[in-house]
Amino acid sequence: MTIENFKKLSLEQKLIEIKYHGELLGSYERPSEEGGLKVPGDIYALYDFWVYVSEDEQTVVQARRNPLDKGE
Repeated sequence: MTIENFKKLSLEQKLIEIKYHGELLGSYERPSEEGGLKVPGDIYALYDFWVYVSEDEQTVVQARRNPLDKGE
């Protein structure tokens, strides 16, 4: 599956895809949309991209770059 195809899925379909095909890489705190507080969640490797899932599973954000990679 490509990142473009993943973007077209519903939230429920995305969570199912992550459950069966994702690899948990670790915890991650993502800046909230409004700024200020960070939102806790997890980062998953999925196919050839990465996905952030908030703890409440209401936010799923895909990325072409691994946010856990600090470039070291």
